[in-house]
Amino acid sequence: MIFKVEQSINEAVKLKNSSNVSLYIKREDAIHNIISGNKYRKLKYNIEAAKSKNKTVLLTFGGAFSNHIAAVAAAGNVYGFKTIGVIRGEELASKIDENTTLNYARNCGMVFKFVSRSDFRKKNDSNFIEALRMEFGNFYVIPEGGTNSLAVKGCEEILLEEDYNFDYVCAPVGTGGTLAGLINGSKPNQQILGFSALKGDFLQEDISKFAKQNNWELVNNYHFGGYAKINTDLITFINRFKTENKIQLDPIYTGKMMYGIVDMIKNNYFPEGSRILAVHTGGIQGIAGMNNRLKQKNLPLIQ
Repeated sequence: MIFKVEQSINEAVKLKNSSNVSLYIKREDAIHNIISGNKYRKLKYNIEAAKSKNKTVLLTFGGAFSNHIAAVAAAGNVYGFKTIGVIRGEELASKIDENTTLNYARNCGMVFKFVSRSDFRKKNDSNFIEALRMEFGNFYVIPEGGTNSLAVKGCEEILLEEDYNFDYVCAPVGTGGTLAGLINGSKPNQQILGFSALKGDFLQEDISKFAKQNNWELVNNYHFGGYAKINTDLITFINRFKTENKIQLDPIYTGKMMYGIVDMIKNNYFPEGSRILAVHTGGIQGIAGMNNRLKQKNLPLIQ
């Protein structure tokens, strides 16, 4: 095993409610000092597979503020792989220095290929992959967001024996791999709730490809307009949550999830006495980039 993981701990969240509901947050963001949260879990067995196949190059896909791009670059730097990031948006090629995520990935040694949004949609097309092989050589492909069967296998290890005492397990959803792993690693009597960070219902099918149980559902009411969309209500919530609980949330995934859980508790969604576990999937590196956007819009910053 080339990955060594710290055991995540469950921390209580301060709540004001009359239904005796308790909420804990699983600190997956703290399991590795560089590659944290669900990205660590998703990369674990993919890195081992690349090693076993004697691959020396990792190629993956992502957007300008992708946690996955940052994590793959960091993993390559730590474990001795060259890394290539196929980035959505040709206009970003001249903006690396202004983009904290891309700048970090470049400093970790990642080489970029910037493509148009139409070409980026071909990321699963065999001809497109073959053209990339002609350009970059024989690499190991990790899909956008890191979700594949090996990623799900890694995420199945998130829940531990002590976590089976929770009635509900919640996680933010981007590509669905983390939620599928939680579903497969849970007990049948537990309910798994996925809080979508994206607008639309297409994730249902993606999760179903990997999920082995039916004890789950997607919550689509807290995406705040879509991927990376944010408003002052969410910013205020994230900042207050940090003040009250000493835990930093990110604005794209965990902030929206926790906002949704707290709102659902207030509206008596959960039966009295329910025990809820929310999985912190990391993503803190994206805050700096988001704050740059918020400055441009004269909105409050994430503290």
